[in-house]
Amino acid sequence: MTSKTEKTNVPAQPTAATAVAVAKARGAQKPAPPAPKPLDIPQAIAVGELAKVMKVTPIEVIKQLMRQGHMFSVNEIINHDVAAEIATDFGFTVSQTAEKAESARLTVSTEGEDPAQLQPRSPVVTILGHVDHGKTTLLDAIRNTRVAAGEAGGITQHIGAYQVEYKGNRITFLDTPGHAAFTAMRARGAKVTDIAVLVVAADDGIMPQTIEAIDHAKAAGVPIVVAINKMDKPGANPDKVKQQLSEHALVVEEWGGDVIAVPVSALKGQGIPDLLENLLVVAEVAELKANPNRSAKGIVVEARIDKSRGPVATVLVQTGTLRVGDYLAAGPHKGRVKAMLDDSAKRIKEAGPSAPVEILGMETLPEAGEKFETVADEKTARQMTEAKAQERQARSGAGVTLEDVYTRIEAGEVKALNLILKTDVQGSVEAIRKALERLNTERTRVNVIHAAAGSITESDVLLAVASKAIIVGFNSQPEPGARTLGNQVSVNIRHYNIIYSLVDDIERALKGLLEPVYKDIIEGQATIRAVFSLGRGTTVAGFYVNSGKIARDAEIRVFRGGKQVFAGQIGSLKHFKDDVREVNTGLEGGITLEGFKDYQTGDVLEAHRRQQVGVG
Repeated sequence: MTSKTEKTNVPAQPTAATAVAVAKARGAQKPAPPAPKPLDIPQAIAVGELAKVMKVTPIEVIKQLMRQGHMFSVNEIINHDVAAEIATDFGFTVSQTAEKAESARLTVSTEGEDPAQLQPRSPVVTILGHVDHGKTTLLDAIRNTRVAAGEAGGITQHIGAYQVEYKGNRITFLDTPGHAAFTAMRARGAKVTDIAVLVVAADDGIMPQTIEAIDHAKAAGVPIVVAINKMDKPGANPDKVKQQLSEHALVVEEWGGDVIAVPVSALKGQGIPDLLENLLVVAEVAELKANPNRSAKGIVVEARIDKSRGPVATVLVQTGTLRVGDYLAAGPHKGRVKAMLDDSAKRIKEAGPSAPVEILGMETLPEAGEKFETVADEKTARQMTEAKAQERQARSGAGVTLEDVYTRIEAGEVKALNLILKTDVQGSVEAIRKALERLNTERTRVNVIHAAAGSITESDVLLAVASKAIIVGFNSQPEPGARTLGNQVSVNIRHYNIIYSLVDDIERALKGLLEPVYKDIIEGQATIRAVFSLGRGTTVAGFYVNSGKIARDAEIRVFRGGKQVFAGQIGSLKHFKDDVREVNTGLEGGITLEGFKDYQTGDVLEAHRRQQVGVG
C-alpha cells in the first residue's frame, strides 16, 4: 500500500513477501492525465488550503478523501502523501517541498556506491513513548527473546545498542533514553534510526510525551510502528488508543490507514514475535542496503569515561566495515580502535553495517550523534578533526531567526517557517495553531512541527536545532537548562502574552517587514582619575576600569553625580603609549571622546553596545 497518512509508515501484511509485492504493485505508475499540472505541496497542509491551491471546492476534496478512506474536516491538517494522492486524482503532478527534500537527504546515502557492492543490512530501531508506558520493559522483553532463543553470551552487556536475531534476520535496537536522545542525534545531522517504535499503554492511551514522541519521529521522517502495550491489564482499551492515534494523523491499518499497530504485553512477553515480524516487514519493503566493502562510516551512540579503560564509545556502523587498528575521526575527536566488543561483551575484530559495537582507543570523549569515519592514518585524522572544530566555530550563532526568514524564502532556501509552539494551557495551543494556519499562502506557510502546553524544555531546543525551527512561547518560559542550551546552539526563542502580537510577528516575518530589535548592554564601567591637556585643544582623560571592558567601538556615556552629561564615540584609546582596541578590568588607560572635553576627576564612564535580540 502507498502511504495515506504518513509516508514512512509502511503497511503490515502477513508476510514480508506479500508486503513487498503489494507495495510494488501499489507504487506502480498510474496513467497520467492528458495535461498534468505541476503542484508543489508542503509536508503538511490543511484540507481547505489544498482545495484553494487546486482551485476546487473543499467539499470536492473532502469527498475524494472519503473515497480514499480518510475522514478529515476542512480545517484539519493532512500530510504530504495524502495531499499528493488527492492532488494526483485531480490531475496534478506533485513535487516535494524543501523540507521534504531535506528529510530525504538525512537518510544513509548509497549515492556513488557501486550497486553490485550494496548488500541488505539490518534495520536500526529506536523505541519512543511516554515515560510510564513500558519502553524499558519492552526492550527487556525483546532482549529476553534473544536469550531465550539460546543465543551465545547469555548476559547482555549494556552498551546503548544491541541486536536481536529473528527468523534468520537481525534487528538493531538503540537503547536510548527516549526522544530527547533521538533528537539530539538529529540535531547533529545524524540519521540513525530506520524505524521508530511508538509505545502506548493500552490503559492510559496517548499522553503529552507520546505526542511529543510522535512529532519528533515525524520531523525525522522515519516510519512509525505502534506497540500497544499493557494488553494484560484489566483496563486495556486498544480501540481508544487507535482513535487517539488517528487524531494525530496515524491511522492504523484496520481503520483503512497504513500504520502498523501491534498489541503486546511486555511484562508477560506476549506479542513480541509479532512486533519483530512487523519490523522485518517494514525493513524489507524499505530495501535497506549498504556497502560492507569500503571504509567504515557511522554514528556515535553514546560515550563514557571508564576508570580503567579511558574513553569508551558505542558506535553504530552505517556503511563499510570497522576493524581493530582503524584510525577514526568523529567531529573534533579522533582515535585508533585498540579493541572492539559486541553487545555480549565479546571481543571482535570487525563490524559491518548496522552493527553496534563498543570501541576503545578514542583520545577524547565524542558526543552522541557525532558522525565518525575511518581514515588512512593519524595525520589525516588530526587534519579532519581540526577542520571540523574550525567549521563548528565558524557556524556558531547561525541559528534561524524571524528576521532572516523572509530573506531565506526569497532566496529559495525555505518554503515554510518551522515553529515549535509551547503555551500555558492546552486551549491556547489550538487557538494559536488555527490563527497561524490562516497565514499560509501559495508561496509561504507556517509549519507547526510540535505544539504542547508546558514550559520550554531542552528537548524542544534540540528539536528546533534538528528541524531548523523557531520556538514560540505563549505565557510559557524556558526551563533553566533549555535557556542555557538555547544560547549555546543559537536557537531563537520568542515570548508572547498576546495572541495577536504573536500572529502579527509571524505574518510580518513571512512578508519581510520585521525590523531588528536591539537592547542596550553595558560592557564596562570606569572612573576618571586624572585629566591631561596635550595642547592644541586636546584633552585626555586617564581612567581605571572597575568592571568589564572599555572597547574602541563602544558608545561611551559620561556620568557626573549620577546624571548623564555626554554620550558619544571614542576618538582614541590608549594603554600607556600604545593604541589598543580595549582596556579590561583592573587596568588603566587614556581616552579621548569625539565632541567632548569637559572631563572631571571622578566622572564615571560607561561603555555601551547595542545587541540584536530579535525582531519586532
